Amino acid sequence: MSLDGKVAVVTGGGRGIGKAIALVLARQGAAVAVWDLDGQTAKQTAAEIADAGGRAIAVAGDAADATDVARAAVRTRDELGSVTILVNNAGTSAYEPFTSITEESWDRLIRINLKGPFLVTRELVPDMLTAGWGRIINISSSSAQTGAPAMAHYVSSKGGVVGLTKALAIEYAGKGITVNHVPPGFVDTPLVREGPVDVDAVAATMPMKRAGKPEDIAYAVAYLASEEAGYVTGQSLSANGGRYLA
Repeated sequence: MSLDGKVAVVTGGGRGIGKAIALVLARQGAAVAVWDLDGQTAKQTAAEIADAGGRAIAVAGDAADATDVARAAVRTRDELGSVTILVNNAGTSAYEPFTSITEESWDRLIRINLKGPFLVTRELVPDMLTAGWGRIINISSSSAQTGAPAMAHYVSSKGGVVGLTKALAIEYAGKGITVNHVPPGFVDTPLVREGPVDVDAVAATMPMKRAGKPEDIAYAVAYLASEEAGYVTGQSLSANGGRYLA
């Protein structure tokens, strides 16, 4: 699979799953715009790509803010060209019993995890329509397939991502644009390590007896971004080590 000549945007590309996705897409030949709220981690990912002989830029900004998104898109187009691959990866999580969830907490997760992909996709899909070719891959969550306690706001936001994926897949199926989502299972990332989870204990309960690696998700994304996946749209590619069987 080759992505030579393609320009990709990866939101939340500074660390964890997003960083792995950016690195893998770059190895496949794509020029990558690493968008992240943390400009320093975005620069680190872009530097790793450049050190390996690839082409990348780092763009700091909030993927859930329309002004930041528009500014990031202008810079990406100016420096790399029109965007035909989008990975909506930026997101956050929280652990709170349902009756303890405040409106502010609910709104924050919906804003970051669902409004963000809406804004970024709305900004970049015109590039794909002009090209007559595009790949949109949304990072959802296996919790939207199974449910999860103390995460109603997170699960709801990621369930919305699944619905958005299906709606856009149908809307753009005749335009050369595919839209799919990857719901990671239990993946060992900095975000997971920052939560109230015993990573090793949970990993031991998985069918494969290990947590996923960011690269496990990245290779699934790379397939969906490829020419070879041109007849795949509206689908879930569940890279989860057997945690959930669709």
